Amino acid sequence: MSKNKKFHLQPEQIKPLAEDYGACIASDAITVEGQKVGFMYREDPDNEIDSGWRFLSGNESDDFLDDPDNLGLYDVNTIANYDHDIIPLLDAPSGVAYERDPETGEFVEVDLVEEEEGEEEDE
Repeated sequence: MSKNKKFHLQPEQIKPLAEDYGACIASDAITVEGQKVGFMYREDPDNEIDSGWRFLSGNESDDFLDDPDNLGLYDVNTIANYDHDIIPLLDAPSGVAYERDPETGEFVEVDLVEEEEGEEEDE
């Protein structure tokens, strides 16, 4: 059973910043704790409403991510309200990943295969 979450932003604080992208999965580290997106990647969508985007703070432990209650399904626009820095990257294709550079605060493209250990993809 899912716990009651106290979100960092209230519904009235959500503005139309990145509409019509569809759904995404995001970590409670972002939506509940208010951390910035530190790692984002796009995979092939699971269904017609899924954008394929996945958003993490980059500070989550494996135990945290292994608990499905620590992740949620959101509209991409909602996550764009939590972190405006993701907006310019939202049109990137499936298979792309970005990590926030700790020194500059800017997103840089990284190899998604490194993050998905054990999977091999033909390029």
